[in-house]
Amino acid sequence: MREINILKLIKKSFAESSPKNIFSFFLISISSFVVFIGIGVGVAFYYRANIFEYFAKEYLMGEVLNNKEDNADTVTEKIIEKQSIFTQEYFVVDAVKKTNPSVVSIIISKEVPKYEVYTNPNTEQDIFGNIFPLFPFNVTPEYRQNGTEKKTIGGGSGFFVSNDGLIVTNKHVVEDKTAIYTVFTNDGKKHTATVVARDPVLDIALIKIEASGYTPLSLGNSDSLLPGQTVIAIGNALGEFKNTVSVGVISGLSRSVTAGSSFGKAELLDHVIQTDAAINPGNSGGPLLDLSGRVIGVNVAVVTGSQGIGFALPINSVKGAVESVKATGKITRPYLGVRYLAINAEIKEANNLTVDYGVLIKGGTSSADLAIIPGSPADKAGLLENDIILEVDGVKINETNGLASIIRQKKIGQTVTLKVLTKGAEKNIKVVLEVFKEN
Repeated sequence: MREINILKLIKKSFAESSPKNIFSFFLISISSFVVFIGIGVGVAFYYRANIFEYFAKEYLMGEVLNNKEDNADTVTEKIIEKQSIFTQEYFVVDAVKKTNPSVVSIIISKEVPKYEVYTNPNTEQDIFGNIFPLFPFNVTPEYRQNGTEKKTIGGGSGFFVSNDGLIVTNKHVVEDKTAIYTVFTNDGKKHTATVVARDPVLDIALIKIEASGYTPLSLGNSDSLLPGQTVIAIGNALGEFKNTVSVGVISGLSRSVTAGSSFGKAELLDHVIQTDAAINPGNSGGPLLDLSGRVIGVNVAVVTGSQGIGFALPINSVKGAVESVKATGKITRPYLGVRYLAINAEIKEANNLTVDYGVLIKGGTSSADLAIIPGSPADKAGLLENDIILEVDGVKINETNGLASIIRQKKIGQTVTLKVLTKGAEKNIKVVLEVFKEN
């Protein structure tokens, strides 16, 4: 076989090639190199979290190997220390960078009466009679209204859920129908907001500004949360410090609390997330985020006088309201139409019941607080006062799964099967859920 000298072949090729062809070859080579570098950088940036995690683990393993002579406790402490640096701090900063532009501050203002002090000559009294006519004594000032003035009366938070200006917040933030709501975005711009819908069941409302280009936050899955998981709260703390960031953990799940609004109304919030991330007045309506920057809750309440006890509505309960507004322009919810008392061991003993779970259909203290709303799905299905609803579609009603939270997850027009204890006997009753009609 004939041998070929590679070097001679290359020299011959270049000798036969024109300078123009050589330049083209060189240019194509450089361009290809730049393209490959660009693709490599792009892939590395897209998978930056995975790459960072890999090198972090390698570093931690190195720490273990380099500290073989240390005792087990010392090595564990060093691993925990490095993990907190490589995972929590990095991902918190990254999540805040991504989400901060999508969090807004809401300022509540209102036209309030403006008063002035004046002296009514008809009410002047001089204890010295006419002895000192030029010096009146004991003049009582009076007040009278002199027009109105616009004043800030509160604040809250919210976040974008669409790129056309749709914002989620709490219902109690925008509860006053005569107030004016102004949204301040993270870029410093000021927008007048319109209330699109107030949720008849949850403490949720959607407002809208006439603006576009704002990035909506990604909604996560609140059903997969675990106690101890790191979370981030962002909001307009105290109505003054906008886009305040606080970090904590999930302290508990499926809590039930009674929350009061600034308007004096009380509301039962069930199935909420408890967190020790600082949630102050003004944070209401802001997002509770996981380390990936996904919304897993809507900050709603804080226990007055406590430290580290705040609550957020799970985002899975809010998604239906957002989808409803996007599709129909209003929030529609299914409802059953019963007033009830949740049963536990104490209620069982106090009322001489045979079960310690479920809900007892019972009217309120006022004659207007009927046990069953006339014409409601429950009324049409034949439910009666003092019946006990034990299960909904096979799900037992207890402290973890409240009746209201189970019904919220159903759809309008859906048929559900209730296991009911009525007059000492259990039976299954089918109910067709209807749209909640707010009074």
